[in-house]
Formats: sequence, structure tokens, C-alpha cells
Amino acid sequence: MTIALPMASLQDDATPVKPRARLSLTRKQKAAIVVRVLLGDGADLKLSDMPEDLQAQLTLQMGSMTHIDHDTLAAVVSEFSEELEAIGLSFTGGVAGALSLLDGKISPKAVAKLRKDAGVRPGDPWARISGLGDDRLLPVLENESVEVAAVVLSKLDVTKAATLLGKLPGERARRITYAVSMTRAVTPDAVERIGHSLAEQIDAQPDLAFSDGPVERVGAILNYSASATREDVLQGLDETDASFAEQVRKAIFTFANIPERIDPRDVPKIVKNINPAQLTCALAGAMQMQQAEAVEFILSNMSKRMAEQLREEMKELGQVKTVDAEDAMTAIVTSIREMEQNAEILLIVDDDED
Repeated sequence: MTIALPMASLQDDATPVKPRARLSLTRKQKAAIVVRVLLGDGADLKLSDMPEDLQAQLTLQMGSMTHIDHDTLAAVVSEFSEELEAIGLSFTGGVAGALSLLDGKISPKAVAKLRKDAGVRPGDPWARISGLGDDRLLPVLENESVEVAAVVLSKLDVTKAATLLGKLPGERARRITYAVSMTRAVTPDAVERIGHSLAEQIDAQPDLAFSDGPVERVGAILNYSASATREDVLQGLDETDASFAEQVRKAIFTFANIPERIDPRDVPKIVKNINPAQLTCALAGAMQMQQAEAVEFILSNMSKRMAEQLREEMKELGQVKTVDAEDAMTAIVTSIREMEQNAEILLIVDDDED
């Protein structure tokens, strides 16, 4: 049984009541008696939910009392029972309690504003921080001081910490790792303050309209654009912002990128997932569009019999319309992307992209 004591029973010290009792008792004294009785019966009292000063007052009050006669005890317990029965609905915990009650029912942005306006801190900031994705935690490790980063790394699950450490530049990772060895003297209060500060920073970040960055969005659009359109756009980006254009090029994955991004051992898996007619059309069209390297890469990493059969079919197909060839190549690229998302294959990443 879990019982929360009415807070007023410890705050009002000027209401002596004497029903059948021989002594006039303050509400603090009566609260101490009730707590003593409940603890003696094995009740689970959430005394830690009360403010610390009230916890201290209750402890001191209990320490100053000695013996209570049966009539006094009966009167106090009876009054306490009547007070409990008279309560129809209880709102406890102030704004903090209301936020806990409404957790998940109102937006995180509204929660953050209410906490800030009321000066209420979340209970355990590290529980929330630990649940963030790597994309949210990595900037913290990159931009905060190495001392703060070391505390964050120490509070995370070891698997998550190891993954994040592996994504940091070598020098930064070494400095943070060394700083972890210096955290022995860090106090719990300091760790809590760091957690609250980071949680507040995270809450203060504005909501973003797009989950992906501009590089990823432009790259995804150009992936499905006609090759002429794609090259024209990239040429324009080169003239406007060469750095952005280079990042977009790295984000793009087209039929021509197959030799540099696909593991040769994955070619049979990819071919198996593609409509044979589309594959023949794509290979024939790619040869016409000066993408012989991608064609030879695919043909050389499958069985000789199948490769020879495809070469014969490409000859029989003859000239392929550009629009048909691009549609077929796009279908192959889409299939490869889907296989990557389903973890059936893993695209090779250029070391220069890190």
C-alpha cells in the first residue's frame, strides 16, 4: 500500500484538536503519529516526494515524541481517516506533477516552455539524453568541452558510447577518452547540473521542417532526375557553391556510381532482384550513354553463362531510347537503395566523405 500524506498536515502548526484525546496536539504531532502507525504496519510511504524541509520537520518531530496513550492514538487515526475519506480528487506535485501526468499528451515544445516558466527541472535528464539518437548526441560530443563530453560518454550505455566514439575524429576521440580517466572526482551534483543544462539546450532547439539536410534532399532529387538535368544542375551548383556541389555529388548514387559503391560480391543478389527485361534495357542503354564501366562491372561479377546471355540479348535489343534506358537504370538504382535500407547489402563509403 502506497500512501501520500496531505501536505497541510505538516505545514499548519496552529490547529490543536481535542476530540477524545487528553492532550492538545498540533498537526505536525498528529502527522508524526500517523506516519509512525503506518510505518509500523508496513505501509510504503512516499515521504521522499515531500519538500526536503518538510521531511526534516517530520523527522525532528518524530524524534521529539515519546509515548501516546490509546485514546489519543484512536482520535488522531480517526481524524486522519475522515480527512482521507473527504478527499474526492487530489492534484499533487504542482506544475511538475501536472507535467508528469500529461507526459506524452502535450507537445515537447509546450513541456519545455512550461518547465522554463515555472522553473521546474525534469526528474532525470540523463534518461532522456540516453534515449536520443546518434545524430543528436554526436554534435554534443563534438562541440562541448572534452570534460563535458567525457561525462556524457560515461553516462551512456557502453555500446552506444563506443558507437559514438567511433564516429568522432581520432584526435577528438582520444582527448575525450583521456578526459574520462579524470572524471573520478566529479560529484553527483555536477553530473546532474550537466544533464539538466544539456537537456535544456536540447529543448531549446527549434523544430525543423525537414528531417534530412539540404545535401541529402538535393541528392535524393537528382538521383531520380534525368542525367542531362542532373549534370546541368551540378554544373550550375559548381559555379554558385563549389563546396555544396561536391557534397551533393557524394550524396548522389546513380547507375554510373555502381562500380565504386557496390561490393562485387553483392552483384548476384542485386541482379536476382531485377526484372530481366529491365536489366537488359539498362545495360544496353548504359553502353549507348558512355557508361561502359558500370556495365562491365555488373557483367564481370556474375556467372559467365549469364553474362554471355545478357550480352546476346543486348545485341538483339539494338538501339534503346534514352528515356527507356534511364527508366530502366533508375529502377535498378531504386532496387539497390531498397536493398540497402533493408540491410541486404551495404554500400561502400568513400573515405573522403568522413
